Amino acid sequence: MLTHLSGVSSTLAGLDMTMPGDTGFDSGYTFFGTNLTIAVLNGTVPEWRLDDMVTRIMAAYYYVGRDHTQVPINFNAWSLATFGYIHPIPQLGYQQINWHVDVRDDHSELIRSHAASSTVLLKNTKNALPLTGKEKFTAVIGWDSVVGPWGPNGCSDRGCDNGTLAMGWGSGTANFPYLVDPLTAIQNEVLQNDGVVQSETQNWATAQIQALASQASVAIVFVNADSGEGYISVDGNEGDRNNLTLWQNGEALISETTAVCNNVIVVVHSVGALLIGSWSSNPNVTAILWAGLPGEQSGNSLTDVLYGRVVPGGKLPFTLGPTRESYGTDILYEANNGLNAPQDDFTEGIFIDYRHFDQADITPVFEFGFGLSYTTFSYSDLDVQSHGVPPYNPTTGKTGAAPTLGQLQNNSADYQYPPGFDKIPVYIYPYLNSTDLQVASEDPYYGEPSSEWLPAGSTDGSPQLKLPASGAPGGNPALYDVLFTVTAQIENTGKVTGDEIVQVYVSLGGPNDAPKVLRQFDRLTISPGQRVTFSADLTRRDLSNWDTASQNWVISNYPKTVYVGASSRNLPLSQKLNL
Repeated sequence: MLTHLSGVSSTLAGLDMTMPGDTGFDSGYTFFGTNLTIAVLNGTVPEWRLDDMVTRIMAAYYYVGRDHTQVPINFNAWSLATFGYIHPIPQLGYQQINWHVDVRDDHSELIRSHAASSTVLLKNTKNALPLTGKEKFTAVIGWDSVVGPWGPNGCSDRGCDNGTLAMGWGSGTANFPYLVDPLTAIQNEVLQNDGVVQSETQNWATAQIQALASQASVAIVFVNADSGEGYISVDGNEGDRNNLTLWQNGEALISETTAVCNNVIVVVHSVGALLIGSWSSNPNVTAILWAGLPGEQSGNSLTDVLYGRVVPGGKLPFTLGPTRESYGTDILYEANNGLNAPQDDFTEGIFIDYRHFDQADITPVFEFGFGLSYTTFSYSDLDVQSHGVPPYNPTTGKTGAAPTLGQLQNNSADYQYPPGFDKIPVYIYPYLNSTDLQVASEDPYYGEPSSEWLPAGSTDGSPQLKLPASGAPGGNPALYDVLFTVTAQIENTGKVTGDEIVQVYVSLGGPNDAPKVLRQFDRLTISPGQRVTFSADLTRRDLSNWDTASQNWVISNYPKTVYVGASSRNLPLSQKLNL
């Protein structure tokens, strides 16, 4: 590893123009950089602490072999252009900055499969789905069915709700290489059978929507609700959504269509929970699909489900409640801490989503874990096998001291900018511009270091008491001892092969515990008439509560029960656990 502070600092200098503590990515000011070097030299920060910081940053560099295998840069995170500045803010080093390397391999097949497999069938009456592709007249309705006029990447960091929703917005987004929209995919499907398919994609074109829907033998309506990261505001929604309603006039779109068509399939693209109770029970809404954020193969993955090539097997990852109030904790409408960051006391504790609905005995529209199929499944023969395991022993003792990896040369002259060093504007460097530490700091409040600033044991690597629940990655290894193995028989009682996601919940039994908590699940592909064995292990951790006093996981004396079923509200199998 690096064995000298100047070497460490040089490495840090090349890592990033915005080291931790930078006041802005283009400001050139920082709380670290030069001041971290000074803090080590004057004793405010022990050398082992700097070595620890560097180790955490550089470990991955060495782990992937970059110390002996250098890979030429082939893309620039700040620009999509082929040529540009390698240092974009000071506009220095104009050259080729992107080689546009295609690294997708079979990504298109994978994302199509994943998107179809995660699509959730919420409602399916009158055998509305799957479609055959030979319907007499297919109407596709809604702005969410097409790519917006600016293209799939027309809004920076996907910061708009412009056309079909396939990705949320924010700094974690990627650029679509293409986006297959639902309308195109449905047209391709219907036209293979020489059918009729027409569309209206303007959500406020009421007369045109109803004129089209009134002719249709099936109308597929597309609606959405988006959200993302707080530095972007879309329709007044700064990152988080302001409500749980559909965007872009979605409720009215469904109402106008169902008023004139008795076979309406609603497809929802959303980032999370929605209020759908006002229309989900409408008898003219014959099917509802929640397709989430499906990505670039959106249309193809959807038609795989709509037309039966994929039997839906996805389950809801959240609860769809009847009202905004039924979710309990409300959103923050006004700042509650003046000009400072909002204050959230998390008074709801563990009671969020299905745990809240269960505790408050609120009937959801569709519960957590719910999802229909084009086939049916039965559950039977629950068996719970207990395993003898050694007693749980809390971890004791102290951690090893953090090592000091080199010998500090405590001479400020050794850390000046090297002769002829070409400093790039606004980059953060650890070098000093003066041998006088106060001058180099440029801090008007700079003072001599105080022993009160240093943590206890700072000179010896600061060994710490081990927490009882520690001991290995993931915690005390004994937390993962298997206490019970749960098995059940799952049978496909329908006519087509399908996937069932079997879910295991546990009641921990205490007055402050949720009625049940999800502990295991598995996805099984089962042929018609076939019975398969579902199996899941319950570990000590699965049956424990966190005890704040002892800072450890503890199995309480309250009775425990295991449940197995198809959703959080459909659990036909249960058994007490003998601890």
